[in-house]
Amino acid sequence: MASSNPITKLNREDWKKQKELEEARKAGTAPAEVDEEGKDINPHIPQYIREAPWYVSTGRPTLKHQRVPGEMIKTYAGMKDWYTRGMKAGPAVAKFRKGACENCGALTHKKKDCMERPRKIGARYTGSDIARDEVIQPDIDLDFAGKRDRWNGYDPEEYQQIVNEHAQMELAKKQLKSDQLKQEFTETVDEEDAETEKKNDSDLEEDEDKYAHEEAMPGTKFDTKQRMTVRNLRIREDTAKYLYNLDVNGPYYDPKTRSMRENPFKEMGLSATEVKYAGDNFVRNSGDTVRMAQAQVFAWDAYDRGTSVHLQAEPTKLELLQKNFSVKKDKFKNELQDSILSKYGGEEHLDAPPKELLMAQTENYVEYSRFGDIIKGEEKVIAKSKYEEDVYINNHTSIWGSYWESGSWGYVCCYSLVKNSYCVGKDGAGEAKVSVVDLLTSNPFTNDKEPDTSRPLIEQHQEKRKEKKKMKKKRKDKDKEESESREDRLARALKAEEERIKEVDGMLAVDERKRKYNSLKEMQSMQAPTEEEIEAFQIKRKRPDDPMAQFLTNN
Repeated sequence: MASSNPITKLNREDWKKQKELEEARKAGTAPAEVDEEGKDINPHIPQYIREAPWYVSTGRPTLKHQRVPGEMIKTYAGMKDWYTRGMKAGPAVAKFRKGACENCGALTHKKKDCMERPRKIGARYTGSDIARDEVIQPDIDLDFAGKRDRWNGYDPEEYQQIVNEHAQMELAKKQLKSDQLKQEFTETVDEEDAETEKKNDSDLEEDEDKYAHEEAMPGTKFDTKQRMTVRNLRIREDTAKYLYNLDVNGPYYDPKTRSMRENPFKEMGLSATEVKYAGDNFVRNSGDTVRMAQAQVFAWDAYDRGTSVHLQAEPTKLELLQKNFSVKKDKFKNELQDSILSKYGGEEHLDAPPKELLMAQTENYVEYSRFGDIIKGEEKVIAKSKYEEDVYINNHTSIWGSYWESGSWGYVCCYSLVKNSYCVGKDGAGEAKVSVVDLLTSNPFTNDKEPDTSRPLIEQHQEKRKEKKKMKKKRKDKDKEESESREDRLARALKAEEERIKEVDGMLAVDERKRKYNSLKEMQSMQAPTEEEIEAFQIKRKRPDDPMAQFLTNN
C-alpha cells in the first residue's frame, strides 16, 4: 500500500519495492494490509479511495474515512411497520371538551375535517354521543426497499374471505347442477329412453375424436357450451399457410407470428384475385394504408419543393394542400385534353360504347365446374346500355313502356298512359286509367262554370284582369328564382350571414344588464334554413380547435 502520508516523498528503490508488494498482494502471495480494527483491506481498491486526505490522515492504513460515522446513520422503520388507518383510541368520553370537533366531539380533528355525517345539533350543544378519538400516528420513515414493497401493510387474512366466497359459489353451482340433472332424469327418462341413452353413449365413445372439440378444456370446471373464449384460432378444415407452397425456396413463413408476407401461388402464375390466400402483404396494401402512403409521398415531394409540411405534425394542413393540388391537377388535365381535342379533333371516339357492346365477345377465359361454379377466371360482367336501368320514379313499381293499350305505351303497375304521371296503384287503376283519345278530345282551357248573372259584366271583367295580373306576377317571381344561379344565392346567403354575425357580436359586446329584454328576438326565426344558408353558416362558423384557424383570414 502507498504511504498513508501523501506528503512524504519516496526514492526510486522504495517506490519500486512498494509496487512489487502491491502486485504480490493482488496476486495473493503476500498478506493483505490490516486497518486499526483488525480488518483486511482489499488490495484491489483504487489508490484514490484507500488513501485518506491529509487533514484526516492517521499515519497508518485505514478506510475509516470512507465509512459513515455511527451518529450519522439514519434509522428507518421496519418492513412490518405500517399506518394504522381507522383505529380509535380508548373509550368515548361523556362530556364535550374544549377545542374538540363541534360535530362529533372528537378531539383529534376540527369540524371542517370531520368525516361523520353532519348532525342536526352538534355534540358541542347536546353533550351526548361523543365520538372516540382517532389514533394519530406520526409519519413512518421507510427505507428504499420498504417504500417499494407492494405487499407492505397487507393482511393475508383478508384474502381468506374471498377464498371462502368462491368456495361457497362452487358448492352452490354443483348443487344447482345436480338438482337440474335429477329433475330432467325423473321427468324424461323411462325404459326406452334409457336404452337409447346407452346406445348414444356407446356411439359417442366410438367417435370420441370426432366430437373432441366439445370436450372441456383441461383445467376448467365448467361446460364447454358456457365457455365464452375461443379455443382454436382456426377450424380444422382450413389449410395452414405454410402448406400452400412446400418448396424449399418458397415464401418465408414465420412460425412465431404465423405470417407469410409473399404470395405462395406467385410461381404458379395466379393473381391475388384467383386464390384464397395471397399473402399478408396483399392485406396490408388495402384500406387506408395506400391513402396514407400517398399522403406521405406527397408530404416529401412538397418539402423538397419548399413547402414545410409534415404528415404527423400537421395532418390538416397536408390534407388541405393535397386536396387543392388534386383539384388543380385535374383541372389542368381537363384543359390540356380539351385543347388537344379542339386542335386535332377525335372527340367522337372517346364517347364510343364499351367493347362488350360492340363485339359481344371477350377473350377472358372462364372455367366452370359441373355444378356451374367458377373454378378459374372471373365471372362474365353483364353488359349495360347507356340508358338508366331499374329506375322507378313517382311511386311506380314498373318502367315506362311495360304496358300497351290502344296504340299507346304506359305503366303496368297502374295502367296509366301518361308519361311521368304519379302512380296510384292497381286499386285506383279504374279511376286513373286514361286513354290518349280522351286526352286529345278534352280541352283543359275550357271553363265549365256557369256565368255569374248576379253581377255586371264590367265587375267580372275587372276581377279577371286582377287575377291575371296576380298569376303573371307569381310566374315572373318563380322564373326569377329559377333563373338565379346557385352561386348568387350562396353569395347572398354569405352576405346575410356576415351581417348576422356582426349584429350578434355587437349585441353580445353590450353588457346584458344594459341590453333590452327582447333585443335578440328578431334573430330567432322559426323558418327552416335553406341549403345555401346552412352552407354559409358552415363556412363562416368559427372553429377554435382547428390548427389551421390561425392561417384563415377574416373577410
